[in-house]
Amino acid sequence: MFAVEPIACCAPLGSATLTDEEAEGTAALFRALGDPARVRIVNVLATAGGEVCGCELTDLGLSQPTVSHHLKKLYDAGLLEREQRGKWAYYSLKRDAVAKLAAVADLKEACC
Repeated sequence: MFAVEPIACCAPLGSATLTDEEAEGTAALFRALGDPARVRIVNVLATAGGEVCGCELTDLGLSQPTVSHHLKKLYDAGLLEREQRGKWAYYSLKRDAVAKLAAVADLKEACC
C-alpha cells in the first residue's frame, strides 16, 4: 500500500500507461467516492457555492459521527479543504482536486 495523497498521484484513465503509484492513487480516489453518502456530500459541497459547516451535512439524514467519518475519508483523499472555526469545521472542495478528478475520469478520447 502506498502512503501518498491519492489526488496527488492520480493519472487519467485514458493514459497510455499508469505507474503502480498512479494506479494506487487513482484507485484510492475512487474508493473515497465509492460510497453514496460521500457522493452526496460532494454534491452538496459542489452546489453550495462556498464553504459548508460539517454540522449542516446532517441534513442528509446521516448522524454527526457518520458525517465526520465520511468527511475525513474525503479530506484524506485530498478532495476537501477544511477550516476549523471554534468548535465547528467548514469544508469546501479543493479547486485543483476537482480539476484533477475531472481529468482522471475523462475517457471521451478512449471511446469511438
